[in-house]
Amino acid sequence: MRKPRQQPRPILLELFFDLVFVFALNRVSHRLVEDLTGRRTVLVEAAQTLLLLLAFLVVWFVTAWVTNLYDPRRPRIQLMVYAAMLGTSIMAVAVPQAFGVGSLAFAGAYVAIHIVRGVVIVPALRGHPAQRRAAGVLLWFAVSSVPWIAGALLPDPARGVLWTLAIVIDCAAALLFYPAPWTLPTPRQWPVLAEYMSERYRQFFIIALGELILTTGSVYSDTSFRNPGGAVAFAVSFGTTVLLFRIYVFQAGRLLPEAIQVAPEPTRLMREAFLAHGLMVAGAVTIAVGYELVIKHPFGRTESAWILVILGGPVLFLAGRAVVEHAVFARVSRARLVGVLALAAAAPAMVHLPPLAAAGTAVLVLAAIAATDTIRARHRPPESPSPPRYGS
Repeated sequence: MRKPRQQPRPILLELFFDLVFVFALNRVSHRLVEDLTGRRTVLVEAAQTLLLLLAFLVVWFVTAWVTNLYDPRRPRIQLMVYAAMLGTSIMAVAVPQAFGVGSLAFAGAYVAIHIVRGVVIVPALRGHPAQRRAAGVLLWFAVSSVPWIAGALLPDPARGVLWTLAIVIDCAAALLFYPAPWTLPTPRQWPVLAEYMSERYRQFFIIALGELILTTGSVYSDTSFRNPGGAVAFAVSFGTTVLLFRIYVFQAGRLLPEAIQVAPEPTRLMREAFLAHGLMVAGAVTIAVGYELVIKHPFGRTESAWILVILGGPVLFLAGRAVVEHAVFARVSRARLVGVLALAAAAPAMVHLPPLAAAGTAVLVLAAIAATDTIRARHRPPESPSPPRYGS
């Protein structure tokens, strides 16, 4: 277990673990690009890609909680992190064929990450109250492992149905903090290191921005530098990345640790923060997909599905950012709601314009939100976090 006075900051091990998610998120975004440009059923393929992304989010979330609760300097914990990295790498390699010949590799690696972790931790905590919590986590993953492996062995549509059931079990268990008949009340069961967990969330979002830079930079480097539309699209993508970072860190993103410390129920606030960062990471991945399409086809015909990712990515990000703001201040700024409505209202007209126009619309909306934040901050004193009182 972590010692009470142990340094509540992530160590290099956690940053090393996050590196594999640059590759994993890149594989997910590349798969979605193929979904949107291929001749397959777009909605079904996109839903499958979302399911794979959720699996990666669960792996990251649970591993982050492991290094929050247990001492990451212990060799046993470090080996589990390395094992999670290997399993995540196998999952990422299998992403393009996850619903085909790579199904068993993806599901097997995912299940192995969680089952091996539980098999190691539960006996190691013998005689400690925390063993109840670890046993509850292992129970839930043992239950979900059945549809994961069964789905890998069966063809579609059975695979899709079983894997949907499995990821619903895993996400619901995570949001409920793995309840079991023998577990303690949640606040006692899941102690929160505010500075540590908020830093881990922020690092994961930065990883998502890194994937956005990697995707757009790789695509642009593969295109001709003589294409002025591609150059403009690359510049717009870079501006979007900067604006995402700027909007994220403005006040609420910066004050998340303090909000967790003063929250009446820190565990519930952490659940809200996980939902928020999941949405924002999904938004960053979707934006990467949209800008890859824009850089390749700046003045081409805009497909309806392309509008969904070019404008839908910023919508997902703003929705997640609004949840962060609610967690920290118990309110949501009007600028974020107006931004979402503006993007939604612009979507129908974008079908008649080239993809670059849609990307330009998204960056203008994000720039307006960032400018509004800056102007509002100049006329107000610095805010202190005031997280919501759940149930009051």
